[in-house]
Amino acid sequence: MPIINLAGCKVTPEKSLPAPEKILSGHPVQETENLYTDAKEKVFVGYWSSDIGKWSIDCTGDEEYCHILYGKVCLTDDADGKKVTFVEGDQFIIPEGFKGTWETIEKCKKLYFITNVG
Repeated sequence: MPIINLAGCKVTPEKSLPAPEKILSGHPVQETENLYTDAKEKVFVGYWSSDIGKWSIDCTGDEEYCHILYGKVCLTDDADGKKVTFVEGDQFIIPEGFKGTWETIEKCKKLYFITNVG
């Protein structure tokens, strides 16, 4: 299988909103530029951005690596209420099974790598 060079990928961003029942505040318009999906649709790589807002997330079945390229976000864990804020340059993993909230405090963009483990 050959190496996949993502440098030449040109993708039209897809705009969306979280499901209405998940939005807790704001109008977080999101843009996704998925650069790669494997043949089994278990791995996804690309860029994602969001306007200011807050919504519920449920990562059942997925793990996600995030690298914040710009902006400021805060994730809150439903299990213990712990809040963690991330800014430009920060990298983190949202583990499979995480339930909580994602809040975009300042318009943000991230590089993502999602693995469907479910």
